[in-house]
Amino acid sequence: MPPAEPVDRLAARRAKRGPNAAQRALFVIEYALFRALMGLFWLLGLERASNFGGWVGRTFGPGLPVSRRARRNMTRALPELDEAGRERAIAEMWDNLGRTFAEYPHLDKIWALKPGARIEVVDLNRAEEVVARGKGGIFVSGHCGNWETMPGVLADYGVKGTLVYRAPNNPYVDAWISARRQARLPIVAAKGADGARMILKTLKQGRLLAMLIDQKLNDGIAVPFFGREAMTAPAAAHLSLRHGAPIVFGWCTRLPNAHFRVSIDEVFEPQPTGNHVKDVYDLTLKLNQALEAHIRREPWNWLWLHNRWPKN
Repeated sequence: MPPAEPVDRLAARRAKRGPNAAQRALFVIEYALFRALMGLFWLLGLERASNFGGWVGRTFGPGLPVSRRARRNMTRALPELDEAGRERAIAEMWDNLGRTFAEYPHLDKIWALKPGARIEVVDLNRAEEVVARGKGGIFVSGHCGNWETMPGVLADYGVKGTLVYRAPNNPYVDAWISARRQARLPIVAAKGADGARMILKTLKQGRLLAMLIDQKLNDGIAVPFFGREAMTAPAAAHLSLRHGAPIVFGWCTRLPNAHFRVSIDEVFEPQPTGNHVKDVYDLTLKLNQALEAHIRREPWNWLWLHNRWPKN
């Protein structure tokens, strides 16, 4: 395995500011276990690592307590699925999640251009047309297929941009994953003044922001998702309306043998009416509806583990 990259100073400072010595020790132990797994996956090679991760996911994932949340979410969102259909979709979801995790050391082997491409791209010209306008744009998607491959598609085609992400709690794991992401696109953590400045700079330079929009956000806004209100991040809609930046919606579908299809499906144009609160709500609702349409077609291809809806 290649030598480990040095953990950046920011990650080290974040670890030192942990709540107590026990938490800092836990960070180190978690990171050691994480690196050991990543080393194993690197040694296996891309396809064998993906297959092994998929086997682990579908064999053990459905029996984990967190799968109760997935079953509850799927029952409420897709009542037309019978129990057997739900269980198949949950097993396949875990298969996809295990593969995605095992593919982290091999992200540099998954590209859309040049011989041996593993990503089939559909309608990327929509994103290129947005960038060509010079007003910037926002590329959004959800936790589908291997979501980590999508920013690489933009980079492969020469689309300039910045990846916005939510940092993991463990700063050492964050630094390791960030190094792989940053090899394709510059990255910025979603929170903090520095992140906000980089986000605005990206839009002012006429480039694309890339972000996932399907996680629960406690301080978000309540917007219908599968017919029930879900606390949803409004950042993409807010930035789009404030800066006149179109939103490009993309989706990643996993194909056999660690191959993928990334499709650019829609471009949502900001249409401010003067009522910013309502405009943000309406645009966020459109994005949730776009996510929902894809998830209905490919329920196995989305991560149902997020706590998107209240339990009641």
